[in-house]
Amino acid sequence: MFGNYLIGLREGLEASLVVCILVAYLVKTDNRASLRPVWTGVGLAVGLSLAFGAGLQFGTQELTFTAQEAIGGSLSIVAVGLVTWMVFWMRRTARHLKAELEGRLDSALAMGTGALVATAFLAVGREGIETSLFVWRSVDAADDGAKPMLGAVLGILTAVVMGWLFYRGALRINLARFFTWTGGLLIVVAAGVLAYGVHDLQEARFLGGLETKAFDVSSAVPVDSWYGVLLKGTVNFQPDPTVVQACVWVLYVVPVLVLFLRRPKSPQRPARSAEGTADGAAGGTAQSPAGAPAQEPADGAPGASTDGAGGSGESSDEPSTRTS
Repeated sequence: MFGNYLIGLREGLEASLVVCILVAYLVKTDNRASLRPVWTGVGLAVGLSLAFGAGLQFGTQELTFTAQEAIGGSLSIVAVGLVTWMVFWMRRTARHLKAELEGRLDSALAMGTGALVATAFLAVGREGIETSLFVWRSVDAADDGAKPMLGAVLGILTAVVMGWLFYRGALRINLARFFTWTGGLLIVVAAGVLAYGVHDLQEARFLGGLETKAFDVSSAVPVDSWYGVLLKGTVNFQPDPTVVQACVWVLYVVPVLVLFLRRPKSPQRPARSAEGTADGAAGGTAQSPAGAPAQEPADGAPGASTDGAGGSGESSDEPSTRTS
């Protein structure tokens, strides 16, 4: 349940921030008449996500056991790939998200209503498809499908409330820390989903080693105990994984976490030439050509409401984020 709450919160908050940026920009530029197409695109994206999830849930029920396991295992791997790409994408591009979305919105305004609908639909729909796929896999693997679904719904509702508070200016959080912590936790959750996907492929006889257990701690961690349920609900812990499952879990979670938590390298300024250094030492402070002032980096431009949301290496004293 916790894993699905986390994915619902993370994906829902990203979608909420996107909607807040689009709506705030239209209001700020006095384009309130264009709000209806934006909300239409958001509604279509939500509808597509629900339809996609329903298709996954009900479309596989008539298949054979082998086919269900093969599809479930394959889609688990796809879901893990999407989630992994998402956390790294947000880490890399969130700093420029506001400017990028506003640029797209300017182009859409020039093109007409259809472009506005498409802009909102594509921006929100991607998050919805990822959420539907990940939640469906968790529901399919759980003994009680209601709990994972409830966790996802609660996460999305929390994200919607937070998005509204962002827009109203009533909530300020450090998005750099938020996306770093949730991204790291999602990687661990995704590793468990990947291991379950491998187990499904083993049961479908696409992979061997189903009978070869890496360890079995079922007696120490019963699956029906409160701590067994907690571990399974948070990190998809399995007390008796196969050797292949254990190897895949380690080979995924260790390098991915290291890459995700690694401090990004700061861009280095070009070194002065020896001649320029000598001239500066002899004549005082060196002037730029034609006395032009040095330009500030584009990343530091004021008004980027999602600054600092994109990595774990940002300063902790960075101002909190607002979307308006």
